Amino acid sequence: MRSTIESSLAGATLTDSAAPGINYQPEAMMPDVKVLKVGGQSIMDRGRAALFPIMDELVLAKDNHKLLVCCGGGTRARHIYSVASDLELPTGVLAALGGYVPRQNARMLQMLLARHGGIFMLHDDFEKLPLYFRLGCIPIMTGMPPFGYWEKPTETGRIPQHRTDAGVFLSAEVLGAKRALFIKDEEGLYTDDPKKNRGATHIAKIGARELLKSNLPDLVLERVVIEYLTRSRFCKELQIINGLVRGNVTRALNGEDVGTIIYQD
Repeated sequence: MRSTIESSLAGATLTDSAAPGINYQPEAMMPDVKVLKVGGQSIMDRGRAALFPIMDELVLAKDNHKLLVCCGGGTRARHIYSVASDLELPTGVLAALGGYVPRQNARMLQMLLARHGGIFMLHDDFEKLPLYFRLGCIPIMTGMPPFGYWEKPTETGRIPQHRTDAGVFLSAEVLGAKRALFIKDEEGLYTDDPKKNRGATHIAKIGARELLKSNLPDLVLERVVIEYLTRSRFCKELQIINGLVRGNVTRALNGEDVGTIIYQD
């Protein structure tokens, strides 16, 4: 004898966005967490001079904010992508290989912050965040999302579209944080690459859809993150700051609109 369990999705195809009888109101699990990324090439690759002042600000902020620190890959990840692409390996393999470098950076940052409560966290430890915060820890993890071999093929080329920027944004969205913070080596978004064009103009605030339509040569962040921002439920803003300017990290954690704000429009 077969029993039928009553469910509004029992006869659904799971591809219909308008599921009958379901009022989807997602719950923000930890909206007070500050999710931030320490850039790989922009910060970690610069070594002590760039990283240590940022660490000092994070240590001072940890008693006032719940910090989830994610690390980028940087130049070494670009080398891996270059070699693997030359070998014509598929996108999923590139994603798996590229994930090792930000993980190494997270390990190094955790060891440097160990005496201040820095703790390395794997993706599988995500549910332990409340415990880590209760203990006064600074959880540190790779910014790379856990797709690995299951990374989607890109429209052009083999470089994974979901890299460390995407992982940081998705972490903020899952936790219910309103804003994701990206610590880089520029004041934020410009009309052109300020390192190559001194006449480039700084953009203090811009909507995600407007930014996608503007067709700028460099979005600073991975394009897929801007696309996700247009339909996110919780994370409504991305903030890009220059971590090489002392005090910027503290100001951003305290809610100041330093750098560039990209918002859901």
